[in-house]
Amino acid sequence: MTEPTPFHATDGRTHLSYELLTTNALPSSTQVRLDRVEVRDARTHRVVGSLSGQALADAANPVGDPLPGADGHTPAPPGPTPTVIPGSQQWVIWLDLALDRGQRVPKVLEHHLSGAVVTASGSSPFEETVQVTPTGRTAPMNLNAPVRPGTWYSSESCCGNTHHRRGLGPINGRFDVPQRFAIDWYRVGEQGQTWEGDPARLTSYLSYRQPVVAAAGGRVVEVQDGIPDNAPPVTPPVPPIEETVGNHVTLEVAPGRYLLYAYLKPGSLMVREGDRVEPGRVLGLIGNSGNSTTPHLHFQVMTTAEFFPTDSPPFTFREFRVVGQVEPRIWDDNLGLQPTGVLPITPSPHEGPHRARYPLDREVLEF
Repeated sequence: MTEPTPFHATDGRTHLSYELLTTNALPSSTQVRLDRVEVRDARTHRVVGSLSGQALADAANPVGDPLPGADGHTPAPPGPTPTVIPGSQQWVIWLDLALDRGQRVPKVLEHHLSGAVVTASGSSPFEETVQVTPTGRTAPMNLNAPVRPGTWYSSESCCGNTHHRRGLGPINGRFDVPQRFAIDWYRVGEQGQTWEGDPARLTSYLSYRQPVVAAAGGRVVEVQDGIPDNAPPVTPPVPPIEETVGNHVTLEVAPGRYLLYAYLKPGSLMVREGDRVEPGRVLGLIGNSGNSTTPHLHFQVMTTAEFFPTDSPPFTFREFRVVGQVEPRIWDDNLGLQPTGVLPITPSPHEGPHRARYPLDREVLEF
């Protein structure tokens, strides 16, 4: 569904995050038990990553079902749960490879699947090598910060079980993962707080009305305004599909590369379609419109000017400092439901300055 493109993250490793669609085309009475998935260098057949047992079960699901543990769904049970694909079903396997420093990224990947075909009369082992896939040769865009200097919480970024990373979108007859590398940004105060006072008030959130700025120079190609803010903290709204990203600005910054600034405050947008902007230009203010529960900036790179359909390629930021991390999954839907607005920030193994790196999920950093 995408060209696997290597990117460098704050853990010092090179990552490849993409998806493998697997179809059991046998009759509905015949199951395929998938025991192991290996990602190999197609030239040398060297294994660069693998999934088996519980790790494979945690990274595979039918295309129509949410992955266990994401968005409040029941987590997968512990133990060596086998991955069994019923006949006439298609599953998605979420591949997130992390290569050690100095490990070469293969120019072409292949995928070796092993397991068994299971019928009422018994099982037969199988091995198949499938889907020879070139990796991307174009470096990810290296961007300035999309927000003003300060401390910010990067929520739902790659590469775990988040609604951005593992959100499959069937749009116009094709599958996409339109938010694969999107990041939700929350302003953090000196005491680690993201809101103060009454969490049912928009103005209690430190992110609310914070400026968003052009992370690169470009041309404004889409502007949407006039969608009201949601009252926090609420059950996630289900807006019409054309209002999914709420009030937003989209910049074209390179051929086939667009920056999306979503969920902005109505009436705050400061640019119009056709405007050319320089890096650092204020585009609008953070709000809570569209499919947003608590005020934050949804930011990502897209391959099209519109959110549906689009692909979500990786990107990096030129310069920032990691100052901590948040262990529990605190995100848009439960931020305002916490006992207080103070994040439980703990030390991070990746603390310190970073250049041309992608922030991993739940890191707290300073721009």
